[in-house]
Amino acid sequence: MRCLLRLGSTGRIEVVCPFDAVTSAQLRAIRPRGQWLPSRRCWDFPLEAAPALQAQLAGRFPVDPELATWLGWLSLPLPPLPPHRELVAAATLADPLTDGRRLFAHQRAAVRWLLARRGALLADAMGLGKTLSALVAARAMVRLADCRILVVAPVGLHDHWHSESLALGLTLQLHSWARLPDALPPAGTVLIADEAHYAQNAQTARSQALLRLARHPRLRAVWLLTGTPMKNGRPAQLFPLLAAIGHPLGADQRRYEELFCQGHWREQGGRRVWQATGASHLDELQRLTRPLLLHRRKQDCLDLPPKQRRLLPVELEDQQARGFQHRLDRRVEDYRRRAARGEVRRDAEVLAVLTALRQIASDYKLPMARRLVETLLARGEPVVVFTAFVATARLLHQHLGGCLLTGGVAPALRQGLVDRFQGGASDLLVATYGTGGLGFTLHRARHVLLIERPWTPGDAEQAEDRCHRIGMTAALTSHWLQLGVADQLVDRVIASKEERIALLLHRGEQLMRRRGMPAMVRELLRRW
Repeated sequence: MRCLLRLGSTGRIEVVCPFDAVTSAQLRAIRPRGQWLPSRRCWDFPLEAAPALQAQLAGRFPVDPELATWLGWLSLPLPPLPPHRELVAAATLADPLTDGRRLFAHQRAAVRWLLARRGALLADAMGLGKTLSALVAARAMVRLADCRILVVAPVGLHDHWHSESLALGLTLQLHSWARLPDALPPAGTVLIADEAHYAQNAQTARSQALLRLARHPRLRAVWLLTGTPMKNGRPAQLFPLLAAIGHPLGADQRRYEELFCQGHWREQGGRRVWQATGASHLDELQRLTRPLLLHRRKQDCLDLPPKQRRLLPVELEDQQARGFQHRLDRRVEDYRRRAARGEVRRDAEVLAVLTALRQIASDYKLPMARRLVETLLARGEPVVVFTAFVATARLLHQHLGGCLLTGGVAPALRQGLVDRFQGGASDLLVATYGTGGLGFTLHRARHVLLIERPWTPGDAEQAEDRCHRIGMTAALTSHWLQLGVADQLVDRVIASKEERIALLLHRGEQLMRRRGMPAMVRELLRRW
């Protein structure tokens, strides 16, 4: 094995060398500490350890050219930024935008908060104008520090970012989460990552690419934007975001998971596996993250009309219930045949049953969904419908017309459909959660229908808050169709996860009354 110092995929220093007792002892003595990565067969150190590594290894290990460039930049840092008061003055918060808009008070506060931090997580609720707040703060950095602005956002939101930047006279480098750049310009960059929960899994390539950019020596500031920083209610999802903004909790993943994710070793298939999917000490996590995580709810910032959820049970007649049971039995039998042939995992039958229940139930809820939407449209009420299944969305669109927004629609055409609905050319928009529930403004609607709910509470809330946001003029009603125990289970899972999230973001206002997922599933199967 060739000895080498190289730049890792997450912007840390990797020391590659065969085992040598003396060298290993020297590496264990380096501060800040490194760790041995068995999967990559190398030592891993933060960039701050570069001087100590260079002094200890003293030319014995060659340096990869890319790492050598980074080390050169570290030796020639960018000039210090102006004081906070000068940056705030350069933001000209009281001045109107070119289109006549003015910042709300909570947006002005967000700008001041961002400008005081080189790494920050702006986690305001959806609809509070995080995009504009981040761009106004970045404009102040451009004016006083000659920065470039690099924005990472889903492709479907690029038009929105472009239009908001035009209102501020800014030039952006826009990148999608699928294609993050490898490097930043030498002059200094403000990195803004929208929908930052896309990087909530530390093992994915996009999370690692974000960390690499966030640790770049030419980075001036990194600001992450997301209304759902812990989208699935698991503290493990927050770790990559904390690491990206340079929070001390993001320095040691194993320690973080032990403290806040119930991290432990367990036996699985005859081998030890690290498990870190739980949640613990959330009040302490909330206290420690508060300086770099800003979360405000709509009721804290705006006098919006209220949002209410209306649960609509769907009852099946005897013949429909027998048809439902027959379809489900066939799906289960088919799954078991495939499991016997080794095509699918035997231990995943419970998940297969739940998925089948939700898909079949979606079909059986269509008649009630059609009647409800037809009633609302007859009253002249604009309606947005969300579903998890493309087939359900297409069937509803065939029967009722309107605009159809699914993943099959080219990203360049999606905003046009939204504009058609918002402009009054259509009173109905039917969308899937993954497409319509992300980034768009649909506040013309007074009613939103969720045929079923996704497993993650963040997705359900995002869908509702496409309509419940700045600019709406009347109350919003969110209709939840609920058929059978499968829907009840999902809705209870959402409520359970929402409690975890509330403990982190809302200063511990709620007590945790969580039931384990296995217990819920056992009850479901018992009732089925």
